[in-house]
Amino acid sequence: MTPPTPSAAAPLEVTDESVEKSPTPSTNKGSEGRSPGRLAWNRFKRDRTGVISACIVSFFFVTAVAAPVIAKLYGKDPYTTYASQRPELLNPFAYPSGPNGGMSSEFWFGIEPQLGRDVFTFLLYAIRNSLGIALAATVLTVVLGVVIGTTAGYIGGKTDYLVGRVIDILLSFPSTLFFIAFMPVVFGLFVAPDEEIPTWLRATALIIVLSAFGWASIARLLRGQVLGLREREFVEAAKVTGASPGRIVFKELLPNLWTPIIIQTTLMLPAYVTAEAGLAFLGVGMIDPTPDWGVMIARGASFYTEDLTFMLFPGLSMVIFVLAFNLLGDSVRDALDPKSKR
Repeated sequence: MTPPTPSAAAPLEVTDESVEKSPTPSTNKGSEGRSPGRLAWNRFKRDRTGVISACIVSFFFVTAVAAPVIAKLYGKDPYTTYASQRPELLNPFAYPSGPNGGMSSEFWFGIEPQLGRDVFTFLLYAIRNSLGIALAATVLTVVLGVVIGTTAGYIGGKTDYLVGRVIDILLSFPSTLFFIAFMPVVFGLFVAPDEEIPTWLRATALIIVLSAFGWASIARLLRGQVLGLREREFVEAAKVTGASPGRIVFKELLPNLWTPIIIQTTLMLPAYVTAEAGLAFLGVGMIDPTPDWGVMIARGASFYTEDLTFMLFPGLSMVIFVLAFNLLGDSVRDALDPKSKR
């Protein structure tokens, strides 16, 4: 006689011993903190070039923010013509009498030819003003590009067609030539021809003009991204639940667009730094005596054959910043999108 076998419906008896010996579901510790943001941060930390570039860029921004404090501790300002108080600082040809542009323990980066202003504090405030204008223009450009690009891509139809044609027109303009021709028009709208243009108006006009012609590229990129995302399941699910178009754009689509937005931002800011300096060099942006990278380079270009020092510091600092920020942008792109790494 064979022993009876338990039926399929019979419940299995669970004892305390079997519970203790049964394996418990193990948590995957390696998955903790493995969000896309964490993975990107880990990849970025392994990129030595990106880390060094981030430190250099941070140094420039800290210097820009702390420029008034540094100048106060240094004991000088960028507007005082020290040569008028101490004529011995300049030689009979109005160039610094000391070696290397007048560099000394009193004037760390020397003094400016002809006027005798302190180069170190002038450079501090030049970095502050140039980065401030470029940063403000970048933020405004990104906001405009994100709003217009995502809205046009999601709505589609005539709106998308109209925005696309506007983008094509803006991208076809020779921006530098248009800036040179358009800036006097902007100034003329607010200031009479015989009045001096205030510094705040010059800075505001630069920010507006740079943003007005800069949003088109990022808007086109995001429009293409949204055209591919708006047919995805999570967007259709949001529509079924009755979500408004604004909520779908900013709650469903925008979180999936942070990678191209961040990459475009890191590449746009150094471009605006050079554009702003170029306009100042051409005399349609910031002008002397306002400290600015372009103003310093323009001033230094008039006497670089006799005194290279005054032009050396602003030119070298701007090249270092732009190069570091471009390398930082490449590192951020590779960290956020490893497939783009070559």
